[in-house]
Amino acid sequence: MNINIKKDSGGNGSDLPRWNDSPVGSLGSFNGRRRSMSFSESVNFARNTQNPLDMSAQEMRGLNGFRRSFIAHKSLKLHGKTPNFITRNFNEFLTLYGHFAGEDLSEDEETETEVETDEDEDEEAALLRHGIRGLRHQGADRYGEETSSMAIDDDEGSSENNDIQQQQQLKQQQQHLHKKKRNTSTTKAVLLLLKSFVGTGVLFLPRAFHNGGWLFSTLCLLFCATVSFYCFILLIDTKTAVGVDGYGELGSRLFGPKLKFTVLSSIVLSQIGFAAAYTVFTATNLQAFFKHVFSLEYSLIFWIMIQLAFYLPLSLTRNIARLSATALVADLFILLGLVYVYYYSSFYIWNHGIASDSMVSFNKSDWTLFIGTAIFTYEGIGLLIPIHESMEKPAHFKPALMYVILVVTIIFISCGLICYSAFGAKVETVILLNFPSNSIFTNAVQLIYALAILLSTPLQLFPAIKILENKIFHKNASGKFDAKVKWRKNYFRAFVVLIAVIIAWIGANDLDKFVSLIGSFACIPLIYIYPPLFHYKVFENNKKLQAIDLAILIFGALVMSYTSWQTIALWIH
Repeated sequence: MNINIKKDSGGNGSDLPRWNDSPVGSLGSFNGRRRSMSFSESVNFARNTQNPLDMSAQEMRGLNGFRRSFIAHKSLKLHGKTPNFITRNFNEFLTLYGHFAGEDLSEDEETETEVETDEDEDEEAALLRHGIRGLRHQGADRYGEETSSMAIDDDEGSSENNDIQQQQQLKQQQQHLHKKKRNTSTTKAVLLLLKSFVGTGVLFLPRAFHNGGWLFSTLCLLFCATVSFYCFILLIDTKTAVGVDGYGELGSRLFGPKLKFTVLSSIVLSQIGFAAAYTVFTATNLQAFFKHVFSLEYSLIFWIMIQLAFYLPLSLTRNIARLSATALVADLFILLGLVYVYYYSSFYIWNHGIASDSMVSFNKSDWTLFIGTAIFTYEGIGLLIPIHESMEKPAHFKPALMYVILVVTIIFISCGLICYSAFGAKVETVILLNFPSNSIFTNAVQLIYALAILLSTPLQLFPAIKILENKIFHKNASGKFDAKVKWRKNYFRAFVVLIAVIIAWIGANDLDKFVSLIGSFACIPLIYIYPPLFHYKVFENNKKLQAIDLAILIFGALVMSYTSWQTIALWIH
């Protein structure tokens, strides 16, 4: 055994490892092919510049990078837990869409250049990718602690021992990363759930209250909230019992691939339906804004087609984190718009009183329209599974979800009642159209709400595009190294966007009926049919629970069939 002693200190740095001079891609055996981080990796490895524990590969390769990482971990052990702000850069909320309904919607071509990949990857991802080979050459342990200034050249037996040690270190790294996956506090989970449920659907409720009647609508929302919460819990309990992560995979495990296809089809239909409804909503607000502010009158179809030019380039985005800025602005605009809706409707009631002469407690002719709209508002089921999977204390998920359902139900009922009480039978499908058109505040809210939905619509389309793309294209087909594959995927994404816009065109003149149809036909199965069906299959020894599951299943199927048929009939006539 030959031992070469290198000087311990006082060097000029020329004898130090030169990681920065050698590409990361040369480490490991990948045949020269480096793949970008997938969405599933981004959940675990999302870079956080405000957390010293999450150093990038570039930072780790720098001088004393391992040492700084070790000190940071040591400080963590001594001083306690580092605050976890899952939505700090708003990117981690978007990664939930990469796991929509628990499906792994991974993308292998997220980054355009190798430089971007090097800068975005964190050190643990890099170490796992390259088998921690760098540690052997750098004389560092799992956290980067410098172990010795001696480089030891050993015989073949020593080399085998090193390989075993590296495998053990790799296993420890994998266990460490598995623990990191569940790092969302209960408070953060509540905020994420609120963001999932409170969206544009709340602005459709005032007109929906007119369609159903104020008493029927209130009772119906309370009923929907209760049954929806129960079905959400059924889904989570069944997923946990079976031991799968995805909604579609759950159906496949219990009933075979055909039901997985059915579940994923419902998700695709609902997401495309949401995107189409949002497109009509945006077009309606833009039409009103330009008419009243600039005296420019264009048809609704014109404003729908204008959005096509905006959605097409965004639909080609491979890295969902690139939508973080648009999604953050959209949420801020939605919040401002909702505050203004509450303010002006309450102000109108204060000055003009309640429109009791035109309000009805039950609308015998259009009540079925309300049911679909009510289901439409509870559109957050796709994010329940990834949020549950990310929680540090999964046992807190049920009370957190119950609290969120209670809060959003209060928001839905109060918004619908206040706006319907203010304008009565004259309430518009888009409530903002009831506000004074000569008011600068109304015009501003119409614009920012239109922009908010315009910016968030690509996020609604993303799960549908990825599910369809994974179904149509071969699993290993990557556009990163094959231009033909990439352009085929681009054409396909553009085609999906075009389909959504065409659907929006069809439903443009009857937005309330269109929203109701989406809720009845696409959303009811996801909430009221599949969860009790799966629960019935798994918990077959509990006859009482099975009876409840069967009752909800039959109820969901009947409501879906009847309300969908009635909505189409009302639309035609």
